[in-house]
Amino acid sequence: MIPNRKMTKWLLTMVLLIAAVFPTSVFAASGDVLSIDIEGSGATLELTVGKGTKQLKVWATVEGSSVKKDITRAVSWSSDQPDTIKVDNGLLTPLKSGTATITAVYNDSAVDTITVKAVDTYKDLTLEYSLNGKYKLGADEADLNVKAQAVVENTNGTLADVTQDAQWTSSNTSVLTIDKGKIKLVAEGKATITAKYSGLTASFEATVSSPYSELNLVYASNDEKAEDIELLVGDSEIEVKATSTLSSNQSTVDVSDKAEWSTSDKSIATVEDGKIKPVAIGKATITAEYLGAKGQVDVYVRTPYEVIILNPSSEQVLFIGEQLEAKAEVRSRANSTDDVTAAAEWTSSNPLAVTVDKGIISPKAVGTSTIKVSYHGVSRSMNVTVQPTITKFEADKSELELLKNESLNVPKIKATKLDDEELDFSKEVIWSSSNEDVVKIEDGKIVAKDAGKAIITAKLPESKVTAGSAHSVRNSSVEVEVTVKEKVLALISEEEKLNLVVGEESPLPKVAVVYEDGNEEADIASEITWTISNSNAVIKDSANGKTIKGLIKGSATLKGTYSNKTISIPMTVEQKITKVVVEPVNIELNLKKSKSIKVTGYYSNGQKVTLSTKMNWQSSNTDVATISSSSVKAVGEGSATLSGSYQGHNVSVNVKVVPKLTKLTVDEKKLALAPGGIKSVVVKAEYDTGATAIVTGSAEWTSSKPSVAKVTGGKIEAVGKGTASIKGKFGGKTVTISVTVK
Repeated sequence: MIPNRKMTKWLLTMVLLIAAVFPTSVFAASGDVLSIDIEGSGATLELTVGKGTKQLKVWATVEGSSVKKDITRAVSWSSDQPDTIKVDNGLLTPLKSGTATITAVYNDSAVDTITVKAVDTYKDLTLEYSLNGKYKLGADEADLNVKAQAVVENTNGTLADVTQDAQWTSSNTSVLTIDKGKIKLVAEGKATITAKYSGLTASFEATVSSPYSELNLVYASNDEKAEDIELLVGDSEIEVKATSTLSSNQSTVDVSDKAEWSTSDKSIATVEDGKIKPVAIGKATITAEYLGAKGQVDVYVRTPYEVIILNPSSEQVLFIGEQLEAKAEVRSRANSTDDVTAAAEWTSSNPLAVTVDKGIISPKAVGTSTIKVSYHGVSRSMNVTVQPTITKFEADKSELELLKNESLNVPKIKATKLDDEELDFSKEVIWSSSNEDVVKIEDGKIVAKDAGKAIITAKLPESKVTAGSAHSVRNSSVEVEVTVKEKVLALISEEEKLNLVVGEESPLPKVAVVYEDGNEEADIASEITWTISNSNAVIKDSANGKTIKGLIKGSATLKGTYSNKTISIPMTVEQKITKVVVEPVNIELNLKKSKSIKVTGYYSNGQKVTLSTKMNWQSSNTDVATISSSSVKAVGEGSATLSGSYQGHNVSVNVKVVPKLTKLTVDEKKLALAPGGIKSVVVKAEYDTGATAIVTGSAEWTSSKPSVAKVTGGKIEAVGKGTASIKGKFGGKTVTISVTVK
């Protein structure tokens, strides 16, 4: 085993040495190479004469290997133009300009070629052109050629024609263009012609002018110059000629058949070979151009008529099966009218929907069309809408209510077709009012002018359809009653708050209305729409009108809406009160003093509630006493009765208002009497009002020692010796009299 391993290593070493010393091509046996490829053979190789050489390489595709092999030196090389390009073992040498095919052959079986182009280098580029670059439009083609020549380097001034290969440009293509040295003249002006080749550039300035000094338009009939041509719509065409003056000899040439004719507006006037035809009213400019010369004339087209009258002229609504006869008349002056219905041109913008023939308009299918009538430059149009067969139409509302000065869209109109399908017909009807002082129709809106009532009516527009073809709904109409009310300024109720009893009904509060115009109504409760904020109470209809019934204890808001205003009244729903107690029942007050009244209500279950502020108190004499909530205030001397009620329980409180006693005096403060002696004193009261009064008899009298002196009504009587103190009390004040009996 060891000798075999040594032999294997030796053989491997020899193979590597041989592969390193000899090229791969030495071992390429016949049949091993499948194909060869000259590097870059897919494109033409370009070489410059006198600028060096180029080494080609050949790669071989070998059977059993994915790696290409370099066999450049193993192939046979040849050139089909050896005087132009020489090849030696793949080394190319360009000798002169030209093209050659280089061929590589391996073992007479594998072949590849490459095209090689040898080009010269140049050191100068010149242009040859005619007429010193001054050209006339229409010049001969022979005078419009430019030749580009380049001086070949490394020669004795040899010139090469590079016209076809040069890159040509014009600085102004609106004047002239150039391609491969051939000039094409476009218009008068100047342009620079430039040629570029092999890095070299040459150019010259070319001038283009017209061979003619001017071009005039003249009448063909008399050769007079045509200026401001006047024509009427319907006139026959008129012919003009285009004549040009040669710059070279000033001779005149007719160029009508060569000129290019145009019109500024073919809808006004057309032109063809000088023949001008009027089309419609307006102004158009006719132009003739030839080789840079241009002539123009203005054409004014007028109509022999001022206006065409179309009857009917308003938008028409027709139904399938109807027919409308329209009439067209023209007027040229006052009191002069010609019927041109038959002679005029009638057109329909949508013949699928509407056709027209000599004024007879026939609806064919649902849709719209514009009917136009034209006659000698005047025209008029009207719109036609074709509707399907309609069995009826109606408004979405039969009654409307508005406030004065308000506006509202007119009701929608729905039409019913033969298949009972409905469609919006609102735009097809016109509205009118029976009383425009109350209601007026303006721009599709109902405008309320004044309080009152009016009927607004929707009808189809009037249409003079042919007799016998009018549709059944043609004369139908829809009426809507409109009521206009004054705007409400305020709603006023005497009831500031409602108190309801569970299970009992009460009349709705009276509400007065004041309108913006100052008028008033005392009670509109029956016309008000009433609502309650929750389910504590319910509004009922009774024989005597609407009432409100308490259901559940609690609070709610009663809302009444009338016209544009709403009134809100708070209300309370309570259990039934069986007894009401008020205290005090008698009150005496000094001026400007106040006192609270307490009212207690008792339910059937014995529970009680304070009702002091819920009694709706009223004073019999507000000059004496007033009451707010539950507080009574004295405002003047005298007596008054306060009355209150709650759930049908009536109570009253007597109020007496007296002035305040400020001072109490007696005319004798000390008396000396003998036993049995009698003396009467006088007591005077002074009040905060400044008033005074003798109150001796009203005072309350007492004696400290009745055994010495006794008193009755201010009369003091001595009884026995000693001293006593006599007191008189009135209005919370006291006077004292000292009595000595000796």
